[in-house]
Amino acid sequence: LVEGPISAEAVATDFETMVKEGDKLAAIAPNVVVKLPLTWDGLRAARAFADKGIKTNVTLCFSAAQAMLAAKAGATFISPFVGRLEDHGADGIGLLEEIRVLYDVHGFDTQILAASLRNPAHVSAAAVAGADAATIPADVFKALVKHPLTDKGLDAFLADWGKTGQSIL
Repeated sequence: LVEGPISAEAVATDFETMVKEGDKLAAIAPNVVVKLPLTWDGLRAARAFADKGIKTNVTLCFSAAQAMLAAKAGATFISPFVGRLEDHGADGIGLLEEIRVLYDVHGFDTQILAASLRNPAHVSAAAVAGADAATIPADVFKALVKHPLTDKGLDAFLADWGKTGQSIL
């Protein structure tokens, strides 16, 4: 049903079981991306999947150093957690900027998938910071189109149109 990549998470925490679970998940459809935690075993699994041509999304990234390791392991996507990092007083958008520079300087192909985006400002800031993609909660996605000035402008337009007495249909 969905044409783009879909992350499906391996729930194991050891390398061997992650690979078994990931192989099973990847067999579901060609657009399945195996989601792995940013641990030593997760990085080993990312390398094993890269060697087999299976796409991966290394998740729970909270530093540029971690993102570098994931890229070196052959991860297709890295998922830095913006909001969760900000919950601990760090700059989540700044992390995206650091990773973008790091990946560009070293020519890594890993794509930045911004995660834990909590509001429309996070979404636009992530895009400006160079994120290639984002995972966005439904309520935030719906809020992207909303703006009080848009609503006010539409109301004024409709009122003005109503005064003309015309109809398009």
